[in-house]
Amino acid sequence: MTHVHPTRDDAVVTALSEVVGGPMGERARPHRWWTPARVLLLLTAVVFAAGLVQKAPCSLAQGRDQNWVYSHMCYTDLKPLYVPRGLAEHAWPYSDDAQTRARYEVMEYPVGIAYWAWGTAWITHGLNGSPDVAARSKAPVSDLYGDPAVQDEENIFLLVNAVGFAALALLSTWLLAGVNRSRPWDAAAFALSPALLLTGLINWDLLAVVLVAGALWAWSRDRPLLTGVLIGLGTATKLYPLFLLGGLLVICLRQRRLGRFVVAALASVAAWAVANAPAYLSGAEQWKVFWSFNAQRPADLGSLWLLVDQAGDLGIAAHTINIWSWALFGAWCVGVFVIGMTAGRSGAVPTVPRLAQLGYLVVVGFLLVNKVYSPQYVLWLLPLAVLARPRWRDQIIWQASEVFYFCTVWWYLGGYLAPAGGGDAGFYWVGIVVRVLGELYLAAVIVRDLYRPSHDPVVLERVEPGRVVEPHPMRIGG
Repeated sequence: MTHVHPTRDDAVVTALSEVVGGPMGERARPHRWWTPARVLLLLTAVVFAAGLVQKAPCSLAQGRDQNWVYSHMCYTDLKPLYVPRGLAEHAWPYSDDAQTRARYEVMEYPVGIAYWAWGTAWITHGLNGSPDVAARSKAPVSDLYGDPAVQDEENIFLLVNAVGFAALALLSTWLLAGVNRSRPWDAAAFALSPALLLTGLINWDLLAVVLVAGALWAWSRDRPLLTGVLIGLGTATKLYPLFLLGGLLVICLRQRRLGRFVVAALASVAAWAVANAPAYLSGAEQWKVFWSFNAQRPADLGSLWLLVDQAGDLGIAAHTINIWSWALFGAWCVGVFVIGMTAGRSGAVPTVPRLAQLGYLVVVGFLLVNKVYSPQYVLWLLPLAVLARPRWRDQIIWQASEVFYFCTVWWYLGGYLAPAGGGDAGFYWVGIVVRVLGELYLAAVIVRDLYRPSHDPVVLERVEPGRVVEPHPMRIGG
């Protein structure tokens, strides 16, 4: 056996294995074809297919009201954005053409998502017979919503994106399985994740997830340049991959190899700039919409700011939330930096925090103080969490809190949690608090592992053919 087998490593999996004969024996021979990576890819495919089934009712929701979509918990942003963002006419997201801008709103997402949406719209048009977009541009936008051809394209657009997302999920699993070569099964918590099943098709967040998984893989292979490029491309897709640079800084300071951080940071900036160049050069004002949209956004779904605002009936201004959010996040980052620089120094073999551990701590802090926390943002944490704390008990506790919130947010939007006598839906606040507590629980366990490496399964053992050895302190920085 050349890797840690979960039935002999994780108490939950060990107990479940009794149903099929018990833990893997010491003399068991691995299957020649069914390697851990292939099994994990199969599990990912099954879970993602189940996610497609879960979203299927919303593709059959013609004539239904919006509450019906919420009651079936199958909402996705992809179809509702197809017409109002100009994708039905295959308009360039950053076009400054006066007619285009008069008809359609600018994509409010970073450039990576806008490019992907534009590219998948092009594929959609090709699969639907290449419709005459010039003729569409002469019709009122309101007419496009009832056009049968456009309605067909919305479904095709969703399916094209779903196929792409499935490929991204499979690639993410493969990359995560390769981060710790002796522990490929740690990626099973990603492959079998209910969060992946329920939220993978809500928006385009899997684009950033696969880039984060790639950055974790590249760093584990001691490739700082590739790590930086992937972080930069991830930041051009969603902002949060940028925060991985903080984890890299701590690791490089602890290892006294600051040059690797400089390479990764410069590569990140260069990759981000190259990715943003086409959008900025073709429409600088349209490129700025992402930043202005988020700056002006008030307290929104899932955030603690929304809970405080509604519970106290405060009407907190967006500018006030912006200032306090960044101040609190800055303080949180200082705390993570201190933890990263002080943890693991005691003991016979000093240990360096892993990028997944520090990455989870930083990103969860950002989400906790952010003014919007959409249901699919759980995907941001998923690749980091499964590698930071590869124990099924803790993953189940955390992901259960995320599933509970997933249910409450749709009940809230559908009005099913509204009190009979009027007022705010307090049970939705419970959903927010439960999710926050689940994330803080996992953060606390990770911090415990950092200060007491004897609790960290990745530090405890690194398996080589025929024997178990102590991890080298310079090898566990990935």
